[in-house]
Amino acid sequence: MRGQVCRTLGRNTDPQAELALLGQQLMTAYHLTATNFATNMAVRLEPIDGHDRPVITALDKLDEPLSLRTLRKETQRLVPPVDLAELVLEIHALTGFADAFTHMSEGGSRTADLSLSVCAVLVAEACNIGLEPLVQAAIPALTRDRLAWVQQNYIRHETLTRANARLVAVQAGIPIAKAWGGGEVASADGMRFVVPVRTINAGGSPKHFPRERGLTWYNGISDQNMGFNALVIPGALRDAPYVLNLLLEQQTHLQPQEVMTDTAGYSDTVFGLFWLLGYQFSPRLADLKDMRFWRIDPEADYRVLNDLGRHTIATKVVVAYWDELLRLAGSLKMGSVPADVVVRWLHGDKRPRSLARVVGELGRIAKTLYLLAYLDDDAYRRRILIQLNKGERRHSLARVIYHGQRGEVRQRYRQGQEDQLGALGFVLNCVVLWNTRYLDAAVNHLTTQGQEVHPEDLARLSPFTHRHINVLGRYSFAVPEAVQRGALRPLRDPTTIDEREGL
Repeated sequence: MRGQVCRTLGRNTDPQAELALLGQQLMTAYHLTATNFATNMAVRLEPIDGHDRPVITALDKLDEPLSLRTLRKETQRLVPPVDLAELVLEIHALTGFADAFTHMSEGGSRTADLSLSVCAVLVAEACNIGLEPLVQAAIPALTRDRLAWVQQNYIRHETLTRANARLVAVQAGIPIAKAWGGGEVASADGMRFVVPVRTINAGGSPKHFPRERGLTWYNGISDQNMGFNALVIPGALRDAPYVLNLLLEQQTHLQPQEVMTDTAGYSDTVFGLFWLLGYQFSPRLADLKDMRFWRIDPEADYRVLNDLGRHTIATKVVVAYWDELLRLAGSLKMGSVPADVVVRWLHGDKRPRSLARVVGELGRIAKTLYLLAYLDDDAYRRRILIQLNKGERRHSLARVIYHGQRGEVRQRYRQGQEDQLGALGFVLNCVVLWNTRYLDAAVNHLTTQGQEVHPEDLARLSPFTHRHINVLGRYSFAVPEAVQRGALRPLRDPTTIDEREGL
């Protein structure tokens, strides 16, 4: 299948041709960075142990212009208040996501008012409150027996994935979401949860769980602020083995080409696998002093960066193992083996496997290309920071929603943990989609009122606000008839005062 794999990956069967192209890209990147070095005030070279090492100045906080603060305040005043349960029902009315939840054994058969039961169970799981606050004996779809039956038979990874794809698709068509990004960029970050019950699917960590055991919920977030995939990882293991899983196993229409992570997601092997598969890996690096820069041509003149890029790639091993590299990449792309299994296998022994060394050699080339761009362009560094901040805001919203039982995961088995956190991720996307729709409507309202809206301010609005959403108390599942038909709620009168928000 060599030819098919190469066409799928956009790779050449001839390793010399690939190395020649990489060599040219390295030469161009080194020369561009060296040319701009004299005017690049954010980067300098310091001699450490007799060799040049790069030192980069931290980015200044991005100022918020008055127009952005005004736009944020005005849109928040217009977005109407809503209970979380109503919000989820409204998103079902818009997307029909509950139709994606099928019984594990009954196929396409449907029960009366099943969508209401599905929405109620999703809220219960996402808020970590159990079914009791949702039970209403007078409503057949909200009796305890019905909710427990739906929870057991309908809420699972397969149905959550199908339903989430509908939300992501609708979000992508909203104009304001297009101002946030085109779906080609994503970030990956982990959120830690304490697991106080006895389970093998949890682990300790001196940093994150010093006295307890816990797990990591590892999320992929698009530049349009939607979660497109997530994994449950026992304990607080390094993120690096799991980054590619988020990309290769996601089932939305999005096709992210660049993924940004924190330093914990970095390794030469991951850089190499990303390059083989045609993705751009862009981790935020905490310290460049210990980073090695590599070259293919030992005689190339990189001027001021000559000493920095003094290490040479062993191209002969890349040529010798090229077929093995293509086989490895093809196996990953076609789903023959999970990416985290491959990464752990490559890293498995104290003495690295031969193939691991070759993947690492390729990764050093890809890493050097990335590092040169990272040094040369502060706008690139800021773009990485902005995308990672989206993940942080999403996790903050997740803490607000997942408020029950002290925010701890009480499920004992991996499947239960994945299903519950999958429901949390799904409800998070419901909130983001709901906020996006109403932010878009609010911006359109302000525009018709004659207020000028700058594109750069629009791009910095966030759909992770929650002060207008009630996530506490007993839950009412009632949505106005017009909203059920797909209409929006009326925007709020900005002169009124809402006690929940203190405006």
